[in-house]
Amino acid sequence: MSSKERITFGDFQTPTSLAAETCDRLRRRCLRPASIVEPTCGIGNFLFEASRTFSTANSLLGADINQSYITQTADRFDDAGRSARIIQADFFRTDWAKTLAALPEPLLVVGNPPWVCNSRQGTIGAANLPTKANSNKMRGIDAMTGRSNFDISEWMISHLVEAVRDRVATIAMLCKTSVARRVLASAWKKDRPISRAAIYGIDSRAEFGVAVDACLLVIDLDSSAQRTLECSVYDDLSAKELAHSIGFRDARVTANAAYYDRWRSVLQGSPRPWRSGIKHDCAKVMELRGDATLLLNGYGEHVVLESDYVFPMLKSSGVVSNDPHTSDRWMLVPQRMVGENTGQIEERGPATWSYLQSHADRLKRRASSIYRGRPPFSVFGVGDYTFTPWKVAISGLYKQSRFTVVGPRAGKPVVFDDTCYFLPCANRSEAKRIASTLNDESAQQALSSLIFWDAKRPITAELLNRLDFEALGKDRYRAT
Repeated sequence: MSSKERITFGDFQTPTSLAAETCDRLRRRCLRPASIVEPTCGIGNFLFEASRTFSTANSLLGADINQSYITQTADRFDDAGRSARIIQADFFRTDWAKTLAALPEPLLVVGNPPWVCNSRQGTIGAANLPTKANSNKMRGIDAMTGRSNFDISEWMISHLVEAVRDRVATIAMLCKTSVARRVLASAWKKDRPISRAAIYGIDSRAEFGVAVDACLLVIDLDSSAQRTLECSVYDDLSAKELAHSIGFRDARVTANAAYYDRWRSVLQGSPRPWRSGIKHDCAKVMELRGDATLLLNGYGEHVVLESDYVFPMLKSSGVVSNDPHTSDRWMLVPQRMVGENTGQIEERGPATWSYLQSHADRLKRRASSIYRGRPPFSVFGVGDYTFTPWKVAISGLYKQSRFTVVGPRAGKPVVFDDTCYFLPCANRSEAKRIASTLNDESAQQALSSLIFWDAKRPITAELLNRLDFEALGKDRYRAT
Protein backbone atom coordinates (compact mmCIF):
# COMPACT_ATOMS: atom_id res chain seq x y z
CA MET A 1 0.00 0.00 0.00
CA SER A 2 1.03 3.61 -0.51
CA SER A 3 1.58 5.80 2.55
CA LYS A 4 -1.73 7.56 1.91
CA GLU A 5 -3.59 4.25 1.65
CA ARG A 6 -2.03 2.97 4.88
CA ILE A 7 -3.24 6.08 6.71
CA THR A 8 -6.66 6.02 5.05
CA PHE A 9 -7.36 2.45 6.09
CA GLY A 10 -5.29 2.33 9.26
CA ASP A 11 -3.33 -0.50 7.66
CA PHE A 12 -0.93 -1.41 10.45
CA GLN A 13 -1.28 -5.16 10.99
CA THR A 14 -1.21 -6.52 14.53
CA PRO A 15 1.91 -8.64 15.11
CA THR A 16 1.07 -12.31 15.61
CA SER A 17 2.90 -12.39 18.93
CA LEU A 18 0.86 -9.46 20.26
CA ALA A 19 -2.41 -11.02 19.05
CA ALA A 20 -1.48 -14.26 20.82
CA GLU A 21 -0.49 -12.47 24.03
CA THR A 22 -3.74 -10.49 23.95
CA CYS A 23 -5.83 -13.62 23.51
CA ASP A 24 -4.00 -15.31 26.38
CA ARG A 25 -4.79 -12.31 28.57
CA LEU A 26 -8.46 -12.63 27.60
CA ARG A 27 -8.39 -16.35 28.35
CA ARG A 28 -7.13 -15.58 31.86
CA ARG A 29 -10.18 -13.35 32.30
CA CYS A 30 -12.17 -16.60 32.00
CA LEU A 31 -13.99 -15.68 28.81
CA ARG A 32 -15.97 -18.45 27.09
CA PRO A 33 -17.22 -16.86 23.86
CA ALA A 34 -19.59 -18.67 21.54
CA SER A 35 -18.84 -16.20 18.74
CA ILE A 36 -15.68 -14.28 17.85
CA VAL A 37 -15.77 -11.27 15.53
CA GLU A 38 -12.92 -9.15 14.15
CA PRO A 39 -14.62 -6.20 12.37
CA THR A 40 -11.42 -4.87 10.73
CA CYS A 41 -9.51 -8.11 10.42
CA GLY A 42 -6.82 -7.26 7.87
CA ILE A 43 -4.87 -10.49 7.40
CA GLY A 44 -6.73 -11.97 10.36
CA ASN A 45 -4.07 -12.32 13.05
CA PHE A 46 -6.48 -11.57 15.89
CA LEU A 47 -9.26 -13.77 14.58
CA PHE A 48 -6.87 -16.66 13.92
CA GLU A 49 -5.22 -16.50 17.37
CA ALA A 50 -8.60 -16.11 19.09
CA SER A 51 -9.91 -19.18 17.27
CA ARG A 52 -6.93 -21.14 18.61
CA THR A 53 -7.38 -19.82 22.15
CA PHE A 54 -11.14 -20.23 22.62
CA SER A 55 -12.41 -23.73 21.82
CA THR A 56 -15.90 -22.67 22.94
CA ALA A 57 -16.34 -20.46 19.87
CA ASN A 58 -18.22 -22.17 17.05
CA SER A 59 -18.92 -18.99 15.08
CA LEU A 60 -16.03 -16.96 13.63
CA LEU A 61 -16.56 -13.80 11.57
CA GLY A 62 -13.91 -11.58 10.02
CA ALA A 63 -14.58 -8.46 7.96
CA ASP A 64 -12.37 -6.01 6.10
CA ILE A 65 -12.69 -3.48 3.31
CA ASN A 66 -9.61 -4.82 1.50
CA GLN A 67 -10.48 -7.75 -0.78
CA SER A 68 -6.86 -8.92 -0.95
CA TYR A 69 -6.78 -9.29 2.82
CA ILE A 70 -10.10 -11.10 2.80
CA THR A 71 -8.67 -13.65 0.37
CA GLN A 72 -5.49 -14.10 2.43
CA THR A 73 -7.43 -14.56 5.66
CA ALA A 74 -9.90 -17.02 4.14
CA ASP A 75 -7.03 -19.07 2.66
CA ARG A 76 -5.29 -19.05 6.03
CA PHE A 77 -8.32 -20.58 7.78
CA ASP A 78 -8.86 -23.08 4.97
CA ASP A 79 -5.22 -24.22 5.20
CA ALA A 80 -5.63 -24.73 8.96
CA GLY A 81 -8.85 -26.67 8.46
CA ARG A 82 -10.91 -24.20 10.45
CA SER A 83 -14.33 -22.88 9.60
CA ALA A 84 -14.71 -19.09 9.52
CA ARG A 85 -16.85 -16.63 7.59
CA ILE A 86 -14.64 -13.93 6.07
CA ILE A 87 -16.47 -11.10 4.30
CA GLN A 88 -15.62 -7.87 2.53
CA ALA A 89 -17.33 -5.01 4.35
CA ASP A 90 -16.90 -1.28 4.90
CA PHE A 91 -17.02 -0.79 8.68
CA PHE A 92 -18.74 2.59 8.38
CA ARG A 93 -21.50 1.26 6.14
CA THR A 94 -22.17 -1.99 7.96
CA ASP A 95 -25.15 -2.42 10.28
CA TRP A 96 -23.17 -3.98 13.11
CA ALA A 97 -26.13 -4.25 15.47
CA LYS A 98 -27.93 -6.39 12.91
CA THR A 99 -24.82 -8.37 11.99
CA LEU A 100 -23.94 -9.19 15.59
CA ALA A 101 -27.54 -9.93 16.58
CA ALA A 102 -27.44 -12.98 14.29
CA LEU A 103 -24.55 -14.53 16.25
CA PRO A 104 -24.81 -16.68 19.39
CA GLU A 105 -23.61 -15.16 22.64
CA PRO A 106 -21.44 -14.63 24.59
CA LEU A 107 -19.77 -12.52 21.90
CA LEU A 108 -16.10 -11.57 21.75
CA VAL A 109 -15.47 -8.61 19.45
CA VAL A 110 -11.74 -8.21 19.14
CA GLY A 111 -9.40 -6.17 16.98
CA ASN A 112 -7.12 -3.26 16.26
CA PRO A 113 -9.03 -0.40 14.59
CA PRO A 114 -7.13 2.43 12.82
CA TRP A 115 -5.06 4.75 15.03
CA VAL A 116 -5.64 7.90 13.02
CA CYS A 117 -7.57 11.15 13.62
CA ASN A 118 -10.31 12.51 11.40
CA SER A 119 -8.26 15.68 10.81
CA ARG A 120 -5.36 13.58 9.46
CA GLN A 121 -7.76 11.86 7.09
CA GLY A 122 -8.92 15.28 5.92
CA THR A 123 -5.41 16.52 5.15
CA ILE A 124 -4.83 13.66 2.69
CA GLY A 125 -8.32 13.83 1.19
CA ALA A 126 -9.34 10.46 2.58
CA ALA A 127 -12.98 9.37 2.66
CA ASN A 128 -12.70 6.43 5.05
CA LEU A 129 -14.62 8.24 7.78
CA PRO A 130 -17.91 7.95 9.68
CA THR A 131 -20.70 10.41 9.01
CA LYS A 132 -19.73 13.60 10.84
CA ALA A 133 -21.96 14.85 13.62
CA ASN A 134 -21.42 17.04 16.66
CA SER A 135 -22.29 14.20 19.05
CA ASN A 136 -20.27 15.71 21.89
CA LYS A 137 -22.10 19.05 21.56
CA MET A 138 -18.90 21.05 21.03
CA ARG A 139 -19.10 24.81 21.22
CA GLY A 140 -17.89 26.76 18.20
CA ILE A 141 -14.71 27.92 19.93
CA ASP A 142 -13.85 24.34 20.91
CA ALA A 143 -14.24 23.21 17.34
CA MET A 144 -12.06 26.07 16.10
CA THR A 145 -9.26 25.34 18.57
CA GLY A 146 -9.13 21.64 17.74
CA ARG A 147 -11.14 19.94 20.48
CA SER A 148 -13.60 18.64 17.87
CA ASN A 149 -10.88 16.45 16.37
CA PHE A 150 -11.35 12.78 17.21
CA ASP A 151 -9.70 9.41 16.69
CA ILE A 152 -11.42 7.19 14.16
CA SER A 153 -10.94 4.23 16.51
CA GLU A 154 -12.88 6.05 19.24
CA TRP A 155 -15.91 6.31 16.98
CA MET A 156 -15.55 2.69 15.85
CA ILE A 157 -15.19 1.16 19.32
CA SER A 158 -18.02 3.26 20.72
CA HIS A 159 -20.15 2.19 17.78
CA LEU A 160 -19.45 -1.47 18.58
CA VAL A 161 -20.34 -0.93 22.24
CA GLU A 162 -23.67 0.47 21.12
CA ALA A 163 -24.18 -2.47 18.76
CA VAL A 164 -23.86 -5.03 21.59
CA ARG A 165 -25.41 -3.04 24.42
CA ASP A 166 -28.28 -5.53 24.74
CA ARG A 167 -26.09 -8.64 24.39
CA VAL A 168 -23.73 -10.57 26.63
CA ALA A 169 -20.50 -9.48 25.00
CA THR A 170 -16.87 -8.50 25.45
CA ILE A 171 -15.24 -5.74 23.43
CA ALA A 172 -11.43 -6.13 23.35
CA MET A 173 -9.57 -3.55 21.27
CA LEU A 174 -6.04 -2.23 20.92
CA CYS A 175 -6.12 1.56 20.92
CA LYS A 176 -4.56 4.70 22.32
CA THR A 177 -5.05 4.90 26.07
CA SER A 178 -6.73 8.29 25.70
CA VAL A 179 -9.21 6.68 23.28
CA ALA A 180 -9.94 3.92 25.79
CA ARG A 181 -10.88 6.48 28.43
CA ARG A 182 -13.12 8.40 26.08
CA VAL A 183 -14.89 5.22 24.99
CA LEU A 184 -15.51 4.32 28.63
CA ALA A 185 -16.70 7.85 29.42
CA SER A 186 -19.20 7.72 26.56
CA ALA A 187 -20.51 4.30 27.61
CA TRP A 188 -20.81 5.31 31.26
CA LYS A 189 -22.59 8.55 30.38
CA LYS A 190 -25.11 6.55 28.36
CA ASP A 191 -25.54 4.08 31.24
CA ARG A 192 -24.50 1.09 29.16
CA PRO A 193 -24.43 -2.22 31.12
CA ILE A 194 -20.67 -2.49 31.77
CA SER A 195 -20.13 -5.31 34.23
CA ARG A 196 -16.32 -5.28 34.12
CA ALA A 197 -13.62 -3.22 32.40
CA ALA A 198 -9.84 -3.23 32.23
CA ILE A 199 -6.97 -1.41 30.53
CA TYR A 200 -3.66 -3.23 29.92
CA GLY A 201 -0.70 -1.18 28.77
CA ILE A 202 1.21 -2.18 25.63
CA ASP A 203 4.55 -1.01 24.23
CA SER A 204 3.38 0.71 21.07
CA ARG A 205 6.91 1.65 20.00
CA ALA A 206 8.05 -1.97 20.13
CA GLU A 207 4.87 -3.36 18.55
CA PHE A 208 4.01 -0.70 15.95
CA GLY A 209 6.93 1.74 15.86
CA VAL A 210 4.86 4.67 17.14
CA ALA A 211 5.44 6.81 20.23
CA VAL A 212 2.00 6.94 21.81
CA ASP A 213 0.56 5.63 25.07
CA ALA A 214 -1.49 2.61 24.04
CA CYS A 215 -3.36 -0.28 25.59
CA LEU A 216 -5.72 -3.20 25.29
CA LEU A 217 -9.18 -2.01 26.32
CA VAL A 218 -11.53 -4.76 27.52
CA ILE A 219 -15.19 -4.04 28.24
CA ASP A 220 -17.63 -6.72 29.38
CA LEU A 221 -21.32 -5.93 28.86
CA ASP A 222 -24.16 -7.88 30.48
CA SER A 223 -27.48 -6.28 31.35
CA SER A 224 -28.23 -9.05 33.88
CA ALA A 225 -25.03 -8.45 35.88
CA GLN A 226 -24.19 -5.71 38.39
CA ARG A 227 -22.85 -2.61 36.70
CA THR A 228 -19.52 -1.02 37.53
CA LEU A 229 -18.29 2.55 37.25
CA GLU A 230 -14.65 1.60 37.59
CA CYS A 231 -12.00 0.23 35.26
CA SER A 232 -8.95 -1.70 36.46
CA VAL A 233 -5.62 -0.49 35.05
CA TYR A 234 -2.62 -2.80 34.62
CA ASP A 235 0.88 -1.85 33.49
CA ASP A 236 1.02 -4.50 30.77
CA LEU A 237 -0.64 -7.65 29.45
CA SER A 238 1.29 -9.94 31.78
CA ALA A 239 0.77 -7.88 34.95
CA LYS A 240 -0.72 -9.70 37.91
CA GLU A 241 -0.94 -6.71 40.23
CA LEU A 242 -3.46 -3.93 39.76
CA ALA A 243 -1.74 -0.54 39.23
CA HIS A 244 -4.84 1.50 40.08
CA SER A 245 -8.44 2.00 39.01
CA ILE A 246 -9.95 4.82 37.02
CA GLY A 247 -13.59 5.61 37.64
CA PHE A 248 -16.62 7.54 36.52
CA ARG A 249 -17.48 10.22 39.03
CA ASP A 250 -19.55 13.39 38.69
CA ALA A 251 -20.09 12.77 34.95
CA ARG A 252 -16.39 12.40 34.10
CA VAL A 253 -13.59 9.86 34.11
CA THR A 254 -11.18 10.19 37.02
CA ALA A 255 -7.53 9.13 36.87
CA ASN A 256 -7.56 7.53 40.31
CA ALA A 257 -10.92 6.52 41.70
CA ALA A 258 -9.69 5.98 45.27
CA TYR A 259 -8.05 9.40 45.48
CA TYR A 260 -11.06 11.07 43.90
CA ASP A 261 -13.42 9.50 46.43
CA ARG A 262 -11.13 10.66 49.24
CA TRP A 263 -10.83 14.27 48.04
CA ARG A 264 -14.18 14.69 46.31
CA SER A 265 -15.29 17.49 48.65
CA VAL A 266 -12.45 19.77 47.50
CA LEU A 267 -12.86 18.98 43.80
CA GLN A 268 -16.07 20.90 43.26
CA GLY A 269 -14.58 24.17 42.04
CA SER A 270 -11.77 26.69 42.49
CA PRO A 271 -12.50 29.88 44.46
CA ARG A 272 -10.79 31.83 41.65
CA PRO A 273 -10.32 31.07 37.96
CA TRP A 274 -7.01 29.82 36.63
CA ARG A 275 -5.82 31.54 33.47
CA SER A 276 -3.96 30.40 30.39
CA GLY A 277 -0.86 32.17 29.13
CA ILE A 278 -0.91 34.27 25.99
CA LYS A 279 -1.69 32.55 22.69
CA HIS A 280 -0.15 34.25 19.66
CA ASP A 281 0.83 31.41 17.24
CA CYS A 282 3.81 33.31 15.84
CA ALA A 283 6.74 32.73 18.18
CA LYS A 284 9.48 33.98 15.87
CA VAL A 285 7.82 37.39 15.73
CA MET A 286 6.25 37.74 19.17
CA GLU A 287 8.90 36.07 21.36
CA LEU A 288 12.26 37.74 21.85
CA ARG A 289 15.58 36.91 23.51
CA GLY A 290 18.14 39.22 25.10
CA ASP A 291 18.27 42.06 27.61
CA ALA A 292 17.08 45.63 27.79
CA THR A 293 19.82 46.83 25.43
CA LEU A 294 19.57 44.16 22.73
CA LEU A 295 16.53 42.11 21.75
CA LEU A 296 16.51 39.55 18.95
CA ASN A 297 13.49 37.84 17.40
CA GLY A 298 13.34 34.29 16.07
CA TYR A 299 14.71 35.44 12.70
CA GLY A 300 17.84 36.88 14.30
CA GLU A 301 16.70 40.45 13.71
CA HIS A 302 17.61 43.23 16.13
CA VAL A 303 14.31 44.53 17.49
CA VAL A 304 13.58 47.98 18.94
CA LEU A 305 10.20 48.35 20.66
CA GLU A 306 8.56 50.67 23.15
CA SER A 307 8.78 49.21 26.65
CA ASP A 308 5.00 49.48 27.13
CA TYR A 309 4.58 46.51 24.79
CA VAL A 310 7.44 44.26 25.95
CA PHE A 311 7.20 41.98 28.99
CA PRO A 312 9.48 39.38 30.54
CA MET A 313 8.22 35.92 29.60
CA LEU A 314 8.35 32.36 30.87
CA LYS A 315 7.67 29.23 28.88
CA SER A 316 6.92 25.87 30.50
CA SER A 317 10.62 25.09 30.89
CA GLY A 318 11.15 28.27 32.93
CA VAL A 319 8.22 27.53 35.20
CA VAL A 320 9.38 23.95 35.79
CA SER A 321 13.02 24.93 36.44
CA ASN A 322 11.83 26.85 39.53
CA ASP A 323 14.38 29.56 38.74
CA PRO A 324 12.21 31.92 36.73
CA HIS A 325 14.21 35.10 37.28
CA THR A 326 17.15 33.97 35.15
CA SER A 327 15.16 33.93 31.93
CA ASP A 328 16.21 36.17 29.05
CA ARG A 329 12.92 35.72 27.23
CA TRP A 330 10.51 38.52 26.41
CA MET A 331 7.16 38.76 24.70
CA LEU A 332 5.61 41.45 22.57
CA VAL A 333 2.06 41.95 23.90
CA PRO A 334 0.09 44.25 21.58
CA GLN A 335 -3.19 44.16 23.53
CA ARG A 336 -4.24 44.53 27.17
CA MET A 337 -7.50 42.66 26.61
CA VAL A 338 -8.92 40.35 23.96
CA GLY A 339 -10.37 42.27 21.01
CA GLU A 340 -8.75 45.59 21.92
CA ASN A 341 -8.20 47.93 18.97
CA THR A 342 -4.57 47.57 17.88
CA GLY A 343 -4.68 50.63 15.63
CA GLN A 344 -3.79 52.81 18.61
CA ILE A 345 -0.30 51.30 18.63
CA GLU A 346 0.62 53.39 15.58
CA GLU A 347 0.41 56.59 17.67
CA ARG A 348 1.43 55.26 21.10
CA GLY A 349 4.24 52.97 19.98
CA PRO A 350 5.46 53.85 16.48
CA ALA A 351 8.50 51.54 16.69
CA THR A 352 6.30 48.63 17.78
CA TRP A 353 3.80 49.42 15.04
CA SER A 354 6.54 49.50 12.42
CA TYR A 355 7.84 46.14 13.63
CA LEU A 356 4.39 44.55 13.55
CA GLN A 357 3.75 45.95 10.08
CA SER A 358 7.04 44.50 8.85
CA HIS A 359 5.80 41.06 9.86
CA ALA A 360 2.13 41.60 9.04
CA ASP A 361 2.08 38.87 6.37
CA ARG A 362 3.37 36.28 8.82
CA LEU A 363 0.82 37.27 11.42
CA LYS A 364 -1.97 37.15 8.85
CA ARG A 365 -0.98 33.61 7.94
CA ARG A 366 -1.61 32.26 11.42
CA ALA A 367 -3.64 29.12 10.82
CA SER A 368 -6.07 29.22 13.74
CA SER A 369 -9.51 30.50 12.81
CA ILE A 370 -9.80 32.31 16.18
CA TYR A 371 -7.94 35.26 14.61
CA ARG A 372 -10.49 35.75 11.85
CA GLY A 373 -12.42 38.97 12.13
CA ARG A 374 -10.14 40.21 14.94
CA PRO A 375 -8.02 43.39 14.93
CA PRO A 376 -4.62 42.99 13.23
CA PHE A 377 -1.89 41.39 15.39
CA SER A 378 -4.45 40.09 17.93
CA VAL A 379 -3.54 37.67 20.70
CA PHE A 380 -5.65 35.59 23.10
CA GLY A 381 -5.40 34.77 26.78
CA VAL A 382 -4.82 38.37 27.77
CA GLY A 383 -6.62 40.56 30.32
CA ASP A 384 -6.05 42.50 33.54
CA TYR A 385 -5.00 39.24 35.18
CA THR A 386 -2.06 38.97 32.75
CA PHE A 387 -0.36 42.01 34.25
CA THR A 388 -0.62 41.29 37.96
CA PRO A 389 2.89 41.38 39.49
CA TRP A 390 2.59 38.15 41.50
CA LYS A 391 1.35 34.79 40.24
CA VAL A 392 1.35 31.07 40.99
CA ALA A 393 2.16 29.19 37.79
CA ILE A 394 2.36 25.63 36.48
CA SER A 395 3.31 24.03 33.17
CA GLY A 396 0.58 22.27 31.23
CA LEU A 397 3.05 20.09 29.33
CA TYR A 398 5.53 18.63 31.80
CA LYS A 399 4.67 15.46 33.67
CA GLN A 400 4.76 17.00 37.12
CA SER A 401 2.30 19.03 39.15
CA ARG A 402 4.72 21.45 40.82
CA PHE A 403 3.55 25.02 41.38
CA THR A 404 5.94 27.97 41.20
CA VAL A 405 5.72 31.49 42.64
CA VAL A 406 6.51 34.03 39.93
CA GLY A 407 7.12 37.67 40.74
CA PRO A 408 8.02 40.73 38.65
CA ARG A 409 11.27 40.96 36.71
CA ALA A 410 12.97 44.17 35.63
CA GLY A 411 10.15 46.00 37.36
CA LYS A 412 7.52 44.45 35.09
CA PRO A 413 5.03 41.58 35.50
CA VAL A 414 6.06 38.28 33.94
CA VAL A 415 3.78 36.86 31.25
CA PHE A 416 3.53 33.25 30.08
CA ASP A 417 3.07 31.48 26.77
CA ASP A 418 -0.01 29.36 26.27
CA THR A 419 1.63 26.16 27.53
CA CYS A 420 1.34 27.53 31.07
CA TYR A 421 -1.47 28.25 33.52
CA PHE A 422 -1.43 30.71 36.37
CA LEU A 423 -3.39 32.20 39.23
CA PRO A 424 -3.03 35.99 39.69
CA CYS A 425 -2.30 36.94 43.31
CA ALA A 426 -2.63 40.12 45.33
CA ASN A 427 0.96 40.04 46.60
CA ARG A 428 4.01 37.88 47.24
CA SER A 429 2.71 36.62 50.57
CA GLU A 430 -0.53 35.34 49.05
CA ALA A 431 1.32 33.70 46.17
CA LYS A 432 3.64 31.84 48.56
CA ARG A 433 0.72 30.69 50.71
CA ILE A 434 -1.26 29.36 47.75
CA ALA A 435 1.77 27.66 46.18
CA SER A 436 2.58 25.99 49.51
CA THR A 437 -0.98 24.67 49.76
CA LEU A 438 -0.95 23.38 46.19
CA ASN A 439 2.41 21.64 46.60
CA ASP A 440 1.28 19.91 49.78
CA GLU A 441 0.56 16.17 49.62
CA SER A 442 -3.18 16.74 50.06
CA ALA A 443 -3.48 18.89 46.95
CA GLN A 444 -1.15 16.62 45.02
CA GLN A 445 -3.32 13.59 45.79
CA ALA A 446 -6.47 15.47 44.86
CA LEU A 447 -4.97 16.64 41.57
CA SER A 448 -3.57 13.21 40.76
CA SER A 449 -7.11 11.86 40.83
CA LEU A 450 -7.80 14.03 37.77
CA ILE A 451 -4.52 14.04 35.82
CA PHE A 452 -3.81 11.57 33.03
CA TRP A 453 -0.08 11.88 32.51
CA ASP A 454 -0.14 10.27 29.07
CA ALA A 455 -2.25 13.14 27.69
CA LYS A 456 -0.61 15.58 25.29
CA ARG A 457 -1.35 18.33 27.80
CA PRO A 458 -1.81 16.61 31.17
CA ILE A 459 -2.71 19.77 33.09
CA THR A 460 -5.36 22.21 31.88
CA ALA A 461 -7.18 25.23 33.23
CA GLU A 462 -10.36 23.15 33.31
CA LEU A 463 -8.66 20.64 35.60
CA LEU A 464 -7.12 23.30 37.88
CA ASN A 465 -10.47 25.02 38.15
CA ARG A 466 -11.84 21.90 39.85
CA LEU A 467 -9.64 22.26 42.95
CA ASP A 468 -10.73 24.33 45.96
CA PHE A 469 -7.27 25.29 47.21
CA GLU A 470 -8.70 27.55 49.92
CA ALA A 471 -10.48 24.60 51.51
CA LEU A 472 -7.33 22.50 51.16
CA GLY A 473 -5.44 25.10 53.16
CA LYS A 474 -7.39 24.19 56.25
CA ASP A 475 -5.85 21.69 58.66
CA ARG A 476 -8.67 19.16 58.45
CA TYR A 477 -7.76 18.42 54.85
CA ARG A 478 -4.13 17.50 55.49
CA ALA A 479 -3.17 14.12 54.02
CA THR A 480 -2.25 11.40 56.49
